[in-house]
Amino acid sequence: MTRELDYTLPPAVRRIASNFRMTGWISFWTQAVLAVISSLILLFALVNVTARGGAAGNPGTGVGLFLAAAGLVAVYLSAFWAFRYTRLARRLRSRDSSKRPSPKDALQALRVGIMISMAGMLITLFGGQALIGSLLAKALAQPQAGAVFVPGNINQYVEAFDIFIVQANTNTLLAHFVSLAATLWLLRTVNRA
Repeated sequence: MTRELDYTLPPAVRRIASNFRMTGWISFWTQAVLAVISSLILLFALVNVTARGGAAGNPGTGVGLFLAAAGLVAVYLSAFWAFRYTRLARRLRSRDSSKRPSPKDALQALRVGIMISMAGMLITLFGGQALIGSLLAKALAQPQAGAVFVPGNINQYVEAFDIFIVQANTNTLLAHFVSLAATLWLLRTVNRA
């Protein structure tokens, strides 16, 4: 029945619907995997920061974690929007032309997707700057080469855990990039029709 339906659709609509479906699924799954990985890392980071006595020693860490979490929420919203592209593709393939979304509706969905990705990327970049700033402050406060390790406040030293948080933030940025690239590609596809 799908093949029969494909022949009744105009070729441009068929091509756009196929692109929305394929790109929507690729974008959705890529963002979902990256978001889950980042969520687990940030959850672990939050537990670890709380166990170490909070971010009182370095205020950039708290702000950085908050902004990284906000960027992560935007990734989940963006993944939902990518899933919406697959639903839009299904509506585009409808036999009843009155049920098909207009080109204006498709363009509006793409504009919203771009705005979500750009806002999420901006928030995540600010979070990354705060995290890197806190790491720089820790690195500059450490005893330099030749110094003997003095037990004391372990939070003053750059730890592998700190780099782990930066990795979670980078995964979030990659997810936003994938979303933005997919949406821009779909926009190009719609404009070519």
